[in-house]
Amino acid sequence: RANQIIAVSESTKSDLLNYLKIPESKISVIYNGVNHNVFKPYRVRPYHVRLHYRQYILYVGSERRRKNLGRLFESFAALRQEFPELKLVKVGGPGRSERFRRDTLKTLSRLGITEDVIFVDHISEKDLAYYYSSATLLAYPSLYEGFGLPPLEAMACGCPVVTSNTSSLPEVVGEAGIMVNPYDTRSLVQAMRQVLTDSELRDSMVRKGLEQSKKFSWESTAKLTLQVYNKVAGGETKG
Repeated sequence: RANQIIAVSESTKSDLLNYLKIPESKISVIYNGVNHNVFKPYRVRPYHVRLHYRQYILYVGSERRRKNLGRLFESFAALRQEFPELKLVKVGGPGRSERFRRDTLKTLSRLGITEDVIFVDHISEKDLAYYYSSATLLAYPSLYEGFGLPPLEAMACGCPVVTSNTSSLPEVVGEAGIMVNPYDTRSLVQAMRQVLTDSELRDSMVRKGLEQSKKFSWESTAKLTLQVYNKVAGGETKG
């Protein structure tokens, strides 16, 4: 059995305590980080974004059910009634099964937004940073995340974040983002509408997000992880 377990958030630690009954003394919380040399604000817009549309909501991640894309698509469809030029850019593959993509396409067709959702499956970290920097906001209504890296990357790039008030996500975004009940489509629509229409709010979220992102770095993650390794190697956790 492990002498020590590293959890990437207090939320994950809580799950380990509640579901696996692991002693608290065996769990160390070490947050993930972000590469600030790559994920930072850019003025460069991805070429086909610059060519085809000006304003877009960004989602980064897979299409697994816990990602809650159905409610995001429903919310986006509602916003399209008010913002007919608005697009949704979805970065990332479907997940382990192509069934996820088939289900996604069926949902888009049902909602009548097939032409308004742009899929970008595989890009470099630098290009991803460009997408964050150019987006009006990141929408991330996931039902569960052990950490939730996209909101952190988005904040580091100066992109406002609308995300869920569940699992680890409040730990990541702090006071910088707007958090909503991920099961409440109306709240998600309202939060995204606020960012789309209130420039002062958006500017404030950008500033707070940049400050929040500074609390996380891979250098800190590595340093704390090494401390855990040394603790285990020194026999401090035996027994």
